[in-house]
Amino acid sequence: MFTRRFPITLGVVMIVLLVLLIIGWVLLAVFGALQSEKWAGFYWALLSIGSVVYVLLLVGVSLYLGLSVRAINLNRRQSNFIDSVTHELKSPIASMKLYLQTLGRCQVSQEEQAEFHQSMLEDLQRLDRLTDQILDAGRLDTRLKEAPPELVALGPVLRDCAETICLRYRVPAETVCLEIEPCVVRARRVDLDLIFRNLIDNAVKYAGEPPQVVVTLYPGPDDRALVRVSDNGRGIPPKLRRKIFGRFVRLGVELERDRPGTGLGLYIVRILVRRMRGRISVHDADVGPGTVFEVQLPIGHAEEAPSS
Repeated sequence: MFTRRFPITLGVVMIVLLVLLIIGWVLLAVFGALQSEKWAGFYWALLSIGSVVYVLLLVGVSLYLGLSVRAINLNRRQSNFIDSVTHELKSPIASMKLYLQTLGRCQVSQEEQAEFHQSMLEDLQRLDRLTDQILDAGRLDTRLKEAPPELVALGPVLRDCAETICLRYRVPAETVCLEIEPCVVRARRVDLDLIFRNLIDNAVKYAGEPPQVVVTLYPGPDDRALVRVSDNGRGIPPKLRRKIFGRFVRLGVELERDRPGTGLGLYIVRILVRRMRGRISVHDADVGPGTVFEVQLPIGHAEEAPSS
């Protein structure tokens, strides 16, 4: 990874090379004009050195251009992240402030108090999820020492994640249809929770009306467990499917969105899947509109599976 000083150093080196190249071409023109056998060897040596410097200068320009593009993309992602986090923070805070002011200034019934209490609890849970997601992304970047992986049955993990997401969005449990065959992988349970909770959360959040999400698990080829999370939403254009796994990336204009998020969920999923030596891909739904996220993870030994 390039440090922050590298672009500055590269720029200085390119300027020095450019000056040397100009001086070299001037000297080359002078010696070429003399056309003396005495200077012929020096002429060709200078020509060779100048050509090498020219090639190095081209390489430096290419690197500098690449670094500039990376810096522009990083600034765009950071701006997107600030917009999304600001919105995610201000919305529940403003909501709780309004409820508390209403409770302090007005007499409300027991039913309204219970409704206000439930709404404020949901706002707190929204803030808690935002904090957890940012901390999870930070943990991935720092690579702290973690517990060793173990054999985990994927079926119970998917059921727990589906139940949690249905409760979060207050949708019936049958919104997420599970089609599960026994599969065991070697991983950390907390990492599997993060992967499939984020995927199922996105599927329910961006599903159509009524929301229909199908989660399938079965042994795939090459000794891998295959998990497919499909929804009936609008889908993702093919040219944007690689982009969505970037950090702080959300499609569309941040301030015009009607669904919460920070652009970190799929980034966390991609990093964790890669660390497990797995693969993740995005496809169109088999029938009708929608998106399918397919995760492939190496299978553990079935005879060592923990009881579910």
